[in-house]
Amino acid sequence: MSVEGGFRDLDVQTRAQDDFEILTVRGEVDMASAPQLQAALEKAQQGGKTLVVDMTEVGFLGSAGLSALLVVSKAAPYQLRVVASREVARPIELTGLDKLLAVYGTLEAAIAAEPNAH
Repeated sequence: MSVEGGFRDLDVQTRAQDDFEILTVRGEVDMASAPQLQAALEKAQQGGKTLVVDMTEVGFLGSAGLSALLVVSKAAPYQLRVVASREVARPIELTGLDKLLAVYGTLEAAIAAEPNAH
């Protein structure tokens, strides 16, 4: 996938910050790229820290991406926080997953949130 074709490859960067593992996701999360996202989430989850998934630079979140977030959330309840752009927040809200996922507007808000809060 290329920028010229209207698609962006998925880029996932991971870094540790205090008690958090922060994954910064850029690009499109669709059927083709969701396995890459899920693998990165599962790998980061092994550290036992709270995962903060910064998706503010994601332009599209399809059903496969929603599924990846849900699978990881179920494996570690209350340990996944999603920072969502409008393009990410909308499908989460439309599917009702905002009741299951902790969704925040900024990285700072996700980090500052109380444990077990949504």
